[in-house]
Amino acid sequence: MVEDNQIKAQVSPFAVREGEIKTFDGKDGYVSMNQIVHKINIGHITDIHFAILELVNQFEFITSRQIYQMLEIKGFDPKSQDKLNNKLEALVKSKILTRYFFTSDEGKGIYRIYCLEKMGKYLLTSKEIECKWQPSDNTKPVPMIKKRLAGNQTLIAYLRKVKAFDEFIVKPAINAKVAGKVFKATGGCVKLTKNNKSIQLLFEVIRREPEWEKKLVEKLHLYQDFYTNFVAGDSGFKSLPQLIFVCEDEKHMAETFKEIVKSGIELPQIKLYFTTDLRQNEETLENTLVEFKLIDGKYKMENIAIKLLGM
Repeated sequence: MVEDNQIKAQVSPFAVREGEIKTFDGKDGYVSMNQIVHKINIGHITDIHFAILELVNQFEFITSRQIYQMLEIKGFDPKSQDKLNNKLEALVKSKILTRYFFTSDEGKGIYRIYCLEKMGKYLLTSKEIECKWQPSDNTKPVPMIKKRLAGNQTLIAYLRKVKAFDEFIVKPAINAKVAGKVFKATGGCVKLTKNNKSIQLLFEVIRREPEWEKKLVEKLHLYQDFYTNFVAGDSGFKSLPQLIFVCEDEKHMAETFKEIVKSGIELPQIKLYFTTDLRQNEETLENTLVEFKLIDGKYKMENIAIKLLGM
């Protein structure tokens, strides 16, 4: 597998492209549970296949490269990306997983996205593993899926590259008390612990989807509600979590900050930090966060060195 720091991409694979559509790449037809049980009994579906299934259930949408990285972390040896892809193909053929890719005017996407199928849910529930998947989940639009994929990449980067990493939550539920709404941080949440002291980071993934500026403002109102009315224990947080916006690229960070300033919505309880998809590919995350500081009447983007994010 190509290491993160060997990736020379200039544009994030999880950036939204104009006119992009999600294309089905799974298998049609019928597969019976008896057929799947037979494959398990003869050893064609093994523990590593079930580990893959649990990862897809946890992340909802995930690439084969992200599955490879998570399997290694969990102590499995996928051998190679090709061998893992063969296992994924077997799960797709058995209608346990399904698969999509993205297509736009720029051509076909370079990666596939995996998500659950009905048989996958049956297998998980038979092992008493919670699975909330329903068929309509697979109909989610491209920007929503790309937010999940970018969030996955960020969570995995912190897991692999930050010594103080403790745990993560893929879809943390946050309560905006006054609005009476429960919303989710699109990029997940990471807990870092050092010397018995912990801090939690919330990642909000922003994509250049249609009306993204309006959607950002709507989300900011919910965050303002949460932070303004926060007391210890709210939404499972002992103290105020740090909010980090994950943007498509360097320019998008400035565009996102500009929209936040224009909105007039303030979160004085915390600093606002920004990062990008490609910054997660750095060898260390120590210098991957950005802050906008007011200098001589103008906002300037500055990299923030945070030793806690190092190895």
